[in-house]
Amino acid sequence: MTTPATPPAPSALRPRHDPRLADRLARSAAAVTTGHHLRTDDFAAWLDTRRHAHRFRVDRIPFADLDGWSFDPRTGNLAHRTGRFFTVEGLDVTTGHGPTARHWQQPVIHQPEVGILGILAKEFDGVLHFLMQAKMEPGNPGLLQLSPTVQATRSNYTKVHQGSDVTYLEHFTDPDRGRVLADTLQSEHGSWFYRKANRNVVVETDADVEPHDDFRWLTLGQLGRLLHHSNVVNMDARTVLACLPTRPDGPATATGGAPAPAEAAALHSDTELRSWITRERARHDLHAHRIPLARVTDWTRGTHTLHHTHHRYFRVTAVAVQAGNREVSGWTQPLFEPVGLGVTAFAVRRFSGVPHLLAHARVEAGFLDTVEIGPTVQYTPANFAHLTGADRPPFLDAVRTAPPAAVLYDTVHSEEGGRFLNAESRYLFVDADAAGIPADPPPGYRWATPGQLTALLRHSHYLNVQARTLLAALTTGA
Repeated sequence: MTTPATPPAPSALRPRHDPRLADRLARSAAAVTTGHHLRTDDFAAWLDTRRHAHRFRVDRIPFADLDGWSFDPRTGNLAHRTGRFFTVEGLDVTTGHGPTARHWQQPVIHQPEVGILGILAKEFDGVLHFLMQAKMEPGNPGLLQLSPTVQATRSNYTKVHQGSDVTYLEHFTDPDRGRVLADTLQSEHGSWFYRKANRNVVVETDADVEPHDDFRWLTLGQLGRLLHHSNVVNMDARTVLACLPTRPDGPATATGGAPAPAEAAALHSDTELRSWITRERARHDLHAHRIPLARVTDWTRGTHTLHHTHHRYFRVTAVAVQAGNREVSGWTQPLFEPVGLGVTAFAVRRFSGVPHLLAHARVEAGFLDTVEIGPTVQYTPANFAHLTGADRPPFLDAVRTAPPAAVLYDTVHSEEGGRFLNAESRYLFVDADAAGIPADPPPGYRWATPGQLTALLRHSHYLNVQARTLLAALTTGA
């Protein structure tokens, strides 16, 4: 008779959550003037030094001058000869049903591979710091902005372009190199990408990290100060910072000047908020499928641009790039260029002293789950200039005409510079009372606390990238 084997002893149990992490992040957010080897007041000079340390240049070119990219003669799709990186295809979209249904077609970026947006963290003198990179992207206003430690597509870090290695990549591909503080898949712009997601990850290390001239360690507080400056902290850094599990009663000065009280209660429970999102996803009909770019209606392709017949929304253009500090020093590529400056804002209202943000259940054609939570307002006014009255987007005019005293935060940030050219939005927090935004919101809108929205970022595909940018301001105490 065989004696049953003794089962192995269970591994030691661990706390489900790190009880110290929120306090450590709050301490980092409170450190606003000095980081490891770089004072906040010296940051602009350092970034300018990096801007002049390498050769950077971006020139618009005709489509015919793209190297390795071409329009397929059968489908019209714009693709790279390797079949990697991304393609510009067509998208056919129908939303709603019956007489209220809307239908349109548009170009869209199809990039099925998941990229890495990773920030390395390390403690210096008892304060968490984050390793940020001065990175050139061809679509960035000013070219150089502060990016995550690693910002790379799979094509980049597998070296399809036959370039150099991605610096510090091993901290995010080797699970034994550090301790994960945040790690989720998050969407990119649902109006311009088709079902695109990136891994947003923060890893803390205790090991020595080899210094590099284009990288600096900064505290959350320093990053918060820099988020008050236009086009300094790039989109990829903002979305990762938003995913940090900060404490809801942290220094949320952007929502009204004083730290918020602990969020022991909210207007709606967490379960009610998640149920609202589920209902919104269930009630919206969205049918979006890829089609050949050559079949897209209402768009015209010229020698230099692919644009809408009414010159709204965005255009597809081409650029030639020189960048001395990138994995490849020169290349050409297509970019999407929006028409006009966007306006992106959360309305803020206190209920029983607790700040709430007016969230919008946004339907965007490229979302994986049809609906994600967006800010109260997320529009490019130029696209709606021909509309009047009830046809105007909700709350857009209230935000644009809000008195100066109602504006709690107001900074221009650019979107992802690797795919979009000069894509900028004015990001705001606006006092709802002063702007005339009612406490009782219409369907599709719901008040939620910053802590509730931050908690949703522990999961994928709940908050869109524009909402994450504004939450990054709260995460860092901006």
